[in-house]
Amino acid sequence: MAASYISVPRDLTKVKSKVMFNLTKRQLICFGMAVLIGVPSFFLMKTVMKTNTAVMGMMVIMMPFFFLAMYEKNGQPLEVILNHMIQAIFKRPKIRPYKTDNYYAALLRQAEAEKEVEKIVRLSQKEKSGEQEVHNAGRIKQSRPDGSKGNRKKCPEK
Repeated sequence: MAASYISVPRDLTKVKSKVMFNLTKRQLICFGMAVLIGVPSFFLMKTVMKTNTAVMGMMVIMMPFFFLAMYEKNGQPLEVILNHMIQAIFKRPKIRPYKTDNYYAALLRQAEAEKEVEKIVRLSQKEKSGEQEVHNAGRIKQSRPDGSKGNRKKCPEK
């Protein structure tokens, strides 16, 4: 009797669930898209050119889908790797100067910001107190015909 062995991977995070035909869902979707685009393109090219050339054209059209389905590096699929490459080459600046954030400079910036906030608060308080004085001044000007300035009643003289 021959013993049969099953290899068990040490890192179980790399194990992917297979859906059908021992392929993952991602692989099935990519292969399906390759077939849906590649086969009709083959028949269209076959009417214009030789069969061998049409087959080569179909393979060129289907190849990116196969790469999307199968290629993986460091646990990342092809589109993630391409996205990182596009960001590194085109989107991010080529020269990135080394900048440090000095703790003392950060404290100075914070202190300046606090001073500016205090200045704004003081100005708004002055404006409020100025409005209050104008409002109170308007009240003082309004006097009663008997010469009194408030709600107080005059005491009768003895």
